[in-house]
Order: sequence, then structure tokens, then C-alpha cells
Amino acid sequence: MNTLEILLQQIGLFVIYILAGMILVKTKVLNGETLDPISRFVIKMALPVMIFVNIIDGVERDTLFHSLSILVIAAVFYICMFLISLGMTKLFHLEGDQAGIYQAMTMFGNVGFMGIPIIMSIFPQNGILYVSVFTVIDQLMLWTVGVKLTTPCGKGRFNPRKLINPATVAIFAALFLVITGIKIPQLLDTGLQKIGATASPLAMIYVGGVFACIDIRRYLKELALYGIVLVKMLLIPVIMYGVLHLFTISEEIHLTMALIAGMPAMTSVVMMANSSGSDGDYALGGVFVTTICSIVTLPFICWLLQYI
Repeated sequence: MNTLEILLQQIGLFVIYILAGMILVKTKVLNGETLDPISRFVIKMALPVMIFVNIIDGVERDTLFHSLSILVIAAVFYICMFLISLGMTKLFHLEGDQAGIYQAMTMFGNVGFMGIPIIMSIFPQNGILYVSVFTVIDQLMLWTVGVKLTTPCGKGRFNPRKLINPATVAIFAALFLVITGIKIPQLLDTGLQKIGATASPLAMIYVGGVFACIDIRRYLKELALYGIVLVKMLLIPVIMYGVLHLFTISEEIHLTMALIAGMPAMTSVVMMANSSGSDGDYALGGVFVTTICSIVTLPFICWLLQYI
């Protein structure tokens, strides 16, 4: 299968998982309270385990050093996205808590829940490495700038301990094993693979369940949310892909960074807004609109980049 066919297959699976989550909530098998443990399991165990096992199984030491340019790309990307998101809040006359949440949704994409399985499917050998290196900067920005943006105005302090979380621990532990050449027992590796395989289906089932708990029609009318779709999910990936071609970077990294840039709003923004007492419903509406639109925009971007 070519890149577009692989992407369409992954999008199709996401749609099935999201619909399953919505059905489970509508039929009262799940509810808001029972969805929360699913989210915690994915974030604290399944996703970190998936990252860890795929790095140690599929990454070579030489490939690791050749991918460090992604750190610079990610840093420049987030600086640009911060400035762009600030300009967009002015354009749509957003103020207060909504302005900060809007910036966070514009900056941070759903790399963990959607980006990792998509990139891994397209580039099974090195995809997880590219995303993991990007995630180092992504997590740094999320737990510094992201915390500030999703906290009510005048509040919110950076807690450096937030940078030590299951995802970052999994990344650095796996990179240590790759660099040193240490191998884990085969039985443990197989068990971790099985646990990690649950991350993507459960994450999207959770997302679908959350969507079933909100008034969808209210957010479909929010014009500002479509600004994120137009700028972050359509224009930025194309611009990024074009700019990266000015440098001697592999084609795999070009496409990986472009697709990551085009991901819908990060689900963690909702959780952070809710935990800080900010407007979590607005964040949830943004995740809903951008996720639904990504069913069309991601395949379109992938198709378009093949002709650039």
C-alpha cells in the first residue's frame, strides 16, 4: 500500500473506535465517570509502554543520531505556533480563559493518540523514533507554556516535576537501552507489546465517549474553531513541508513533521483545562471539531504533499 492508502486505513480505524465509544456511552455501558479510568490507563501505561517497546524493538543507534535534527525543528515549530496562535486570538477577538485555551489548541496536536499510530503505520521502522524525539520538545512546551495557557488568567505556575511523567520516562529509558545496546527478555518484550497495542483503540474509544457527553451542535457553530482547521491543519503542514525541503533532511522526516503539524487539537488540553478550573467545555468543543475535520484534512494533506 502507498502512504495515502495506509493513512486512510488508519483514519478508518479511528472512526470505528470513536463510533464505538459514542455507542458505549449512548447505551449507558460507559459514562463520564467510567471514561476517566480509561484515559488514565492510556496516558499512564498503555501509551508510554507502546512508545518504549517500539523504540527498543525498531530503532538502531545510527538512526537515532541522524534524527536529532527533529529537536531543532520541533523547537522552531513551537515558537512559530505560539506567535501564530496569539495572532489568531486577536483575529477572532477571543479574551480571557478562552483565548488561552484557543492558543493551546492551536499549538498542541494530538500526537499521542493519533500521531503515533499514523506515523508508525507509514514508517514502521523509524516512525516511532521520529515522533518520540519530537515528543521531548512537545512535552517540555506542554508542561510549561501549555499549563499557563490552560489555567485561568492570573494563575498557574510551572511545576518542573510535571516534566517527569510516564511518557518522558518511557522515551528516555528506551533511548538509553538503544544507545547501550541492552536487550530486555523476549517474554517481557511480548507482554509489553500486547499492552501497548491497546493504546490507540482505547484512546479513540475514550475520545468518542467524551464526544457523546457534549452538545455537539453548539460547537459546530464556533467559527474560530474552523480557524484552527484552516491554519494549523491545512496551511502549516504545507508550509512546513516546503520549508524543510530547503535543508538536507530525509524525506521521511519531512512527511512526519508535516503530518504531526496537521494533527487535531490535543485531548490533554481538555484535561488540563478541567483540572485547573478553566473552560474545559470550550476545549472539548475544539477537540471535537478538529478531530472530526481531521478525517478529511489528514488524507488531503497527505495526497497534496505527494505532488509538491
